[in-house]
Amino acid sequence: MQERKYNFRQIEQKWRKNWEERPVNTDTTRPKFYCLDMFPYPSGDALHVGHWRGYVLSDVLARQKLLQGYHVLHPMGWDAFGLPAENFAIQNNIHPEEATKTNIAKMKAQLMDIAALYDWDLELSTTDPAFYKWTQWIFVQMFKHGLAYEKEMPLNWCPACKVVLANEEVVAGACERCGGASTKKNLRQWMLKITAYAERLLNDLNGLDWPDKVKKMQADWIGKSYGAKIDFEIEGHDEKITVFTTRPDTLFGATFMVLAPEHELVLKLATEDKRAEAEQYIKDAGTISNVDRMAKKDKTGVFLGSYAVNPVSGQRLQIWISDYVLADYGTGAIMCVPGHDERDFEFATKFGLPIIQVIDPPDDTGVMINSDKFNGLTVAEGKEAVTAELAARGIGEKTTNYKLRDWVFSRQRYWGEPIPLIHCDACGVVPVPEDQLPVTLPHVDSYQPTDTGDSPLALITDWVNTTCPTCDQAAKRETNTMPQWAGSSWYFLRYADVNNDKELINPEIMKKVLPVDYYVGGIEHAVLHLLYARFYTKFLYDIGVVDFVEPFTKLFNQGMINKDGKKMSKSKGNTVSPDDIVGKYGSDTLRLYELFIGPPEMDAEWNENGIEGVFRFLNKLWKFVADNTGKAVKTTPRHEQLRHKLIYDITTRMDNLSANTVVSGFMEHTNKLTDMARADGMDKETIETIIILLAPFAPHMAEELWEMTGHNTSVFHQSWPQYDETKMAEDTITIVVQMNGKLRENIHVAADAAKDDVLAAAKVSVAGRLEGLTIVKEIYVPGRLVNFVVK
Repeated sequence: MQERKYNFRQIEQKWRKNWEERPVNTDTTRPKFYCLDMFPYPSGDALHVGHWRGYVLSDVLARQKLLQGYHVLHPMGWDAFGLPAENFAIQNNIHPEEATKTNIAKMKAQLMDIAALYDWDLELSTTDPAFYKWTQWIFVQMFKHGLAYEKEMPLNWCPACKVVLANEEVVAGACERCGGASTKKNLRQWMLKITAYAERLLNDLNGLDWPDKVKKMQADWIGKSYGAKIDFEIEGHDEKITVFTTRPDTLFGATFMVLAPEHELVLKLATEDKRAEAEQYIKDAGTISNVDRMAKKDKTGVFLGSYAVNPVSGQRLQIWISDYVLADYGTGAIMCVPGHDERDFEFATKFGLPIIQVIDPPDDTGVMINSDKFNGLTVAEGKEAVTAELAARGIGEKTTNYKLRDWVFSRQRYWGEPIPLIHCDACGVVPVPEDQLPVTLPHVDSYQPTDTGDSPLALITDWVNTTCPTCDQAAKRETNTMPQWAGSSWYFLRYADVNNDKELINPEIMKKVLPVDYYVGGIEHAVLHLLYARFYTKFLYDIGVVDFVEPFTKLFNQGMINKDGKKMSKSKGNTVSPDDIVGKYGSDTLRLYELFIGPPEMDAEWNENGIEGVFRFLNKLWKFVADNTGKAVKTTPRHEQLRHKLIYDITTRMDNLSANTVVSGFMEHTNKLTDMARADGMDKETIETIIILLAPFAPHMAEELWEMTGHNTSVFHQSWPQYDETKMAEDTITIVVQMNGKLRENIHVAADAAKDDVLAAAKVSVAGRLEGLTIVKEIYVPGRLVNFVVK
């Protein structure tokens, strides 16, 4: 009989066609397992091997769950609105709609090579009006519940390009497009009041089965802190400066104040001789992003010429502006205590301002000094006492503060969901009636940002001009669009009921399918996307759309794949295309190598030398099955022992998501099984077991081997094998025999052999070497080694 070769090209083509014609994941009566990848941006960049890592891992989980008796929901879609897609279109002079369709087709073809268990019938795109109808519907509900409001906000602006810039388009204070200096421009924005959910977003982290690192990142982003709000009077002005501080016990050490350059009182407090200097500083600060401002080492600032009054000491405090204070954190103003704050100390030292120590020693163990009647109080006692005094005088109160800020939800861009609101002179802002959703994005020839800062939609008068749904008078549509995060904040709900045009999701389907059981994606989305998705889910729970408050039961963040020590990216020129590797070695080889390259949660360095080793392993496993199929022997206890140990190792390693050791486990066990087959033959059940275990990892090859062993149904219609620990015990064990610590022999003894019997067998094995020597000590490590110390 001619030996069957591992022809991966023929095999993979055959089984993809077979799965397409006869899907393996169709039994909806089973319990559900919802496994989801963070859907990709079809931005024009081809998939590289780094992208494959997360997709392969989630598919292995999905296929294992299928074998474990679940009906698996494993969908895929496209996060296609937003800046990446629009920038690609602008750079390539293609309309975003056309570019998005082309890029989706290209990326989908590449995803097909992974052979993931995706249900393409559930495919969705955030740009599909049937999808964003419900994105708009959610916004309307938020508007009706008071969570959406208008506010004028400073945005990044390039005077040369005359466009609004996203934060990621500002690099070191310069426009990424032209290299010219960026500035700030105040524009009308729609905001979402995510801060109303701050406490719930923070508290509910405790119950999540998420990586601790991600939970800490979200907690830090929300940034809850306890302290006091304090009002400072201003000499010669009726206004007050309000600050938030976590250290009211240091109030006697406040020797000056600093406002953010954008603070509303700055120009009012600038004296005539200081106004020009202040205006220039405000302009200069506007060219620097908040991130860069906080990272600056050198402290800069301008004294406004005005003074505040310390409410407890009565001292005059100079009022300054400096870019190390941000308008959108706290109140945009701080009391400066240079004796106990590093940034304030640097500022005071540079500008010659007073420094007073008021806690001794200057840490949490200290007591208050130079603080009048509060002297001698501990830090904790001082916080309470000072706050109580301020509250009694009506100039302060105990309060809780959050770093979290409301979400700037509008963009002055074309490629996004239209915000479904109408501006009416008589009625104000009213939502588009729900039965008129979706408000579709009109097709335009010119989609570049305008030179006024308005959205390109503002130029389409036929679309903008409409009638008010409340009073039927002339009105105008909102022309800002939603941010890229809008669709991704709820898309995971829609997969479950993707064709429903009557409601966001059918309640019965929601109860059966959701929430997501396992969510896989990069840690770069730890804060924004995941926080926004949690916010949306809690809101939808509040209005009765879903019956759960957290969208993702378990989260896994795969590590990046680097090349030459750097993250793979097109801009760095270090990407590796999976296409050539699949062409040379096959999809199953690349799938296994993506898992074998290292612990899946850790970053890994790409090294193509390892691919050849994985390919050799698959050929060896293929040969093992091919050589022993049709020649199966009767099962022996030794066969059972090896089989149950195989099942145990693969199962427990997968339970720990140690995918790299799963692959090494397959290699180890294939070697053991091959050796045993040569000596004693191999039983049919063990052959079939390793094929089933292999199926989630190398599905094409497993299907072919399953067919080779005489089956006419899919291997994925089988059940994941179970191990019995009582059958894993070794009948015999290998003992290392040493002399003076050096290896001399290996002996095989009964697993339950007594110590004296083991020592006797060891002496026999090295009898020739012991001649003329005296054993001065016998060392026995049960189950492992014997060492004879001789002289």
